[in-house]
Amino acid sequence: MSAYALVKTLHILSATLLFGTGLGSAFYLWRAEGSRDLAAIAFATRNVVIADWLFTLPAIVFQPISGLWLAWYLDVSLGESWLLWTYGLYVLAGICWLPVVWLQIRLRDMATAALAQGEGLPRQYRRYMSIWFTLGWPAFTAVLVIFYLMVAKP
Repeated sequence: MSAYALVKTLHILSATLLFGTGLGSAFYLWRAEGSRDLAAIAFATRNVVIADWLFTLPAIVFQPISGLWLAWYLDVSLGESWLLWTYGLYVLAGICWLPVVWLQIRLRDMATAALAQGEGLPRQYRRYMSIWFTLGWPAFTAVLVIFYLMVAKP
């Protein structure tokens, strides 16, 4: 396998992993929330945090490195309009993701403490969950548009 084919394959796989982990985490946390089962919520929040460290963070780091390498290899100008849009959308997704990571850790800690103490979730948990959910929409939309830009290169 050529270096180009390897890097392109890994770039596509990491983009898929980035999107899939985010979508899967959102789905499982949303389902746990809907159950109102504190043990399920604690389990889901704990695993969402783990998934971000194991899958999302490495993909976030690898995407721009591999993307820049691919552009260099193919002699694509880094100033192409579709790439400029990609950079901006990637930054937007990152701006959303950074507070989401902090929120997820707080959600996990609050759910774990509530479960251990046999109490309900604090009011702040619901507020953080609302912010977490709201930040997910622009991040997911940005990633979907980036997928389109990478394929269509308009």
